[in-house]
Amino acid sequence: MSDLKSTFLRFYSVLKQELLEDPAFEWTPDSRQWVERLVEYNVPGGKLNRGLSVLGSYKLLKEEQELTEEENFLASALGWCIEWLQAYFLVLDDIMDSAHTRRDQPCWFRVPKVGLIAINDGILLGNHIFRILKKHFRGKAYYVDLLDLFNEVEFRTASGEMIDLITALEGEKDLSKYTSSLHRRIVQYKTAYYSFYLPVACALLMVGENLDNHIDVKNILVQMGIYFQVQDDYLDCFGDPETIGKIGTDIEDFKCSWLVVKALEQCNEEQKKVLYEHYGKADPACVAKVKVLYNELNLQGVFTEYENESYEKLTTSIEAHPSKSVQAVLKAFLAKIYKRQK
Repeated sequence: MSDLKSTFLRFYSVLKQELLEDPAFEWTPDSRQWVERLVEYNVPGGKLNRGLSVLGSYKLLKEEQELTEEENFLASALGWCIEWLQAYFLVLDDIMDSAHTRRDQPCWFRVPKVGLIAINDGILLGNHIFRILKKHFRGKAYYVDLLDLFNEVEFRTASGEMIDLITALEGEKDLSKYTSSLHRRIVQYKTAYYSFYLPVACALLMVGENLDNHIDVKNILVQMGIYFQVQDDYLDCFGDPETIGKIGTDIEDFKCSWLVVKALEQCNEEQKKVLYEHYGKADPACVAKVKVLYNELNLQGVFTEYENESYEKLTTSIEAHPSKSVQAVLKAFLAKIYKRQK
């Protein structure tokens, strides 16, 4: 893994430098400095799991053959495109959520002199992806498929974000809207496509595969993405803040979380009243009451059952796939997230 990461990191500065020298822009020293700080602040600071997954998946699909320098670069470049996409989403997401910190530093729009210029900065980060693709993949047979893939995933993610935001509008909070199918739709669109399907789809295109022949792979990865988000919802409430690196706020934020959906499915009328009265309020006493209710309903046990069932179903689906190398890719993804604590 450390080898993979050092290979991946090696190419970041190459891509950043190319963007700073992009002839499409009449750079002034000020604008070049601004973009460099924007990219440095927002792109390389996360866990890089999505980007690393392109390189890791490509290596597995090539059945661990020694990759050439060009192959390492191209797979890493696509991985960095996903990290740029993530940065683009997060910069705008933090503005919409009025968030304060991201990755242990102030959100980009909270940085002095940035403010709402961050909206344009987010759009710029999104556009950088297509500069990278044009420069390095335009001559490839799969270039149009890559453009189509990134466009489609961006559209789906933005749609998921919209559904998430409009279900929790201030002054229109209504728990009766929160169902398993709504939760699933939000998660599928907002998280699963770009975090799970996109890295593997990039690797499949690089080895010359037609994505239309891999609908089963897409379905498995979307299921995995849903399972991943359910874990996230669970850890937001029951995880150790020291381990997960943040204090969960889903209850205060009136999020359509897997836990509240399960609670609504299982509680009696009396318990439902408690939920309706206290969910979505920032008062610590209200949050505590919701957590007591979650414990009464044994949602930790319900989650453990869900996790084991999901793991078994996913493993069965993966093992049914005819290609051993594709199986290896999917198993590597599942191993990374099964029973994770952060």
